[in-house]
Amino acid sequence: MKRLIILMFFSALLACGCSHSTQSHNPAWVDELIAKFQSEPVGNPPQSIYSYEYNGQTVYYVPPQCCDQYSTLYDINGNIICAPDGGLTGSGDGRCPDFFYQCTDGILIWNDCRTK
Repeated sequence: MKRLIILMFFSALLACGCSHSTQSHNPAWVDELIAKFQSEPVGNPPQSIYSYEYNGQTVYYVPPQCCDQYSTLYDINGNIICAPDGGLTGSGDGRCPDFFYQCTDGILIWNDCRTK
């Protein structure tokens, strides 16, 4: 299952253009996060934001930018829940080790299509 989710994650990255999801609207803090990312230099890989259902709630996942950095998982209000992956071990901060096994309904909300 984890392998399938990771494969879907990378397939979504490769297949998506510079766009928002088809969702009618994002929480204001997500739009603010997008504006922040757009005001910064292009990352490698470029920044992206996904929404998922996890533990009965909508959450927002921002993948790690590089190397040993953590990812970030936010709740619907923009509070940080955990770091599901990344870091020195690649396993995140250990506060939500089941995220990639339990999350469903992944949607690419935004990805940065700028080039360096």
